[in-house]
Amino acid sequence: MSPFLQPDYAGHPNLTGPSLSFLIEHHSGKTVLFDLGVRHDWQKLPSYPKFRQMAWGITVQKDVARILNENEVDVANGAISSIILSHHHWDHTGDPSTFPSSTELVVGPGFTSAHTPGYPENPNATLLETDYEGRTMREISFSDELKIGRFRAHDYFGDGSFYLLDTPGHSIGHMCGLARTTTNLPTFVFMAGDASHHAGEFRPTEYLPLPKEINTSTAHSGADFQSVHCDKSATKPFYNVTSSFAYDKELADWTIAGMGEFDCQDNVLLLTAHDEHVVEPEPIVNFFPESLNGWHEKGVGRKAKWLFLHDFEKAVGAREAGREAFSWRQEP
Repeated sequence: MSPFLQPDYAGHPNLTGPSLSFLIEHHSGKTVLFDLGVRHDWQKLPSYPKFRQMAWGITVQKDVARILNENEVDVANGAISSIILSHHHWDHTGDPSTFPSSTELVVGPGFTSAHTPGYPENPNATLLETDYEGRTMREISFSDELKIGRFRAHDYFGDGSFYLLDTPGHSIGHMCGLARTTTNLPTFVFMAGDASHHAGEFRPTEYLPLPKEINTSTAHSGADFQSVHCDKSATKPFYNVTSSFAYDKELADWTIAGMGEFDCQDNVLLLTAHDEHVVEPEPIVNFFPESLNGWHEKGVGRKAKWLFLHDFEKAVGAREAGREAFSWRQEP
């Protein structure tokens, strides 16, 4: 955790999680993907020596394309019109070469100039040249004419069903997705990519204070978790992103604060790409081939909101035992 988020809490030394990919089916028949997760043959990535050096554990059973094919989505014949990349990092770009050249790549502003050419032409790149060779790469332009919350927005299908949001900070060209999941009572899924890596970066807030009673399996109260918070606060997030984890920390902080403005809405399910608590110990959301659309009526939002607090249970235990519960690494 230390290089990425601060402060360090007792009992939560590592940043772990899945890498989520979203399939968006539009009523017109167009189908797009938001992020591709990690490629199956990740050992081919130019960062592989770094993974070995850092002793990162990476497990990928199947590429997204294979998962789709096994569930009657005909990838080879162009069933997926576009792959939207939240940003350029290897754990989101998957393997676009498993899709036909008719499937375009959609990227955020500044992506092309900042992140191409790929490897091996650029030995420092995280993208491979095979990720985009032979296919259209379309870069989204945002304007101030349309905003949702504080973010500039792009109405992807032109009908208010799916938006891309300009969410800079973590990387150049980073975008989030906002998909409408119901029509009468509007509900949305906010696909956060890496705008944040842990729910403790945008929870709690003044709009969504830490509750006195926690609706998860934890035996601790909201007051217990507040007692180990670095600011002893019920209205400030537990974590801050470090400068080393953002190309622009000021922008990253601004984006994360904007996420909190969405997260406090009952009709928005906010999912970061690496939220392990919606997957482990058992999934609380429907995964493909099931649909995520009914999340609100099933109470998924309420269940998911405070699950991240399980990461601080050992810190509570350390405080109760009279030991230090957290430490702060001063940013330069």
